[in-house]
Amino acid sequence: MSEQQQSLEDLQHIKKMMERSSRFISLSGLSGIAAGICALIGAWFAWNRLHRTQSETYDLVRIITTNGAEILDELFWIATYTFIGAFISAFFFTYLRSRKDRVPMFGKTTMRLLWNVVIPMAVGGIFLIRMMYNGEFELVAPGCLIFYGLALVNGSKYTLGEIRYLGYGMLALGIMNLFYVGYGLYFWAMGFGILHIAYGITMWMKYERNSN
Repeated sequence: MSEQQQSLEDLQHIKKMMERSSRFISLSGLSGIAAGICALIGAWFAWNRLHRTQSETYDLVRIITTNGAEILDELFWIATYTFIGAFISAFFFTYLRSRKDRVPMFGKTTMRLLWNVVIPMAVGGIFLIRMMYNGEFELVAPGCLIFYGLALVNGSKYTLGEIRYLGYGMLALGIMNLFYVGYGLYFWAMGFGILHIAYGITMWMKYERNSN
């Protein structure tokens, strides 16, 4: 091995050490895939519940407004179970990769990442809950995508940089949904489902396939 090659390997090793100390790089691509699958399953259950209303329209806002609190309550629990399933599966696969990489799951970097992700999501959640409490459902669906996208972009500086592009995708879908109010379920499926799966596959192929 030449001296130049040795120097390059040393620089790469130093770079990896710096990344480990400043970023949580053990996010698993399988976590994104699992979360996306959970989102698509949840969207399927929600679509079937809306379909049973025998409404002449598939406009989510109109169906909720017409059918009242009962259908809203069912959709709320579908969303809750979907979120729990996505969170548990994402945590599980990230935990496995973290153990494999010998990176602490709850170190300082992880706490910084969580803090920067939680703040936009918590504020957005309070805002959207207040909107629903006032009977205003038009912007709830795009709001979920927009606040989640902001959370991903905000937290991307503490983890893999590619997650920023997932955030951009969520923001783009949320903004488009603002002009197609009532079709939030389809935008949710594209964002939380398809985009997550595409992101997960990309991350797995780039960072995990060779290591496996």
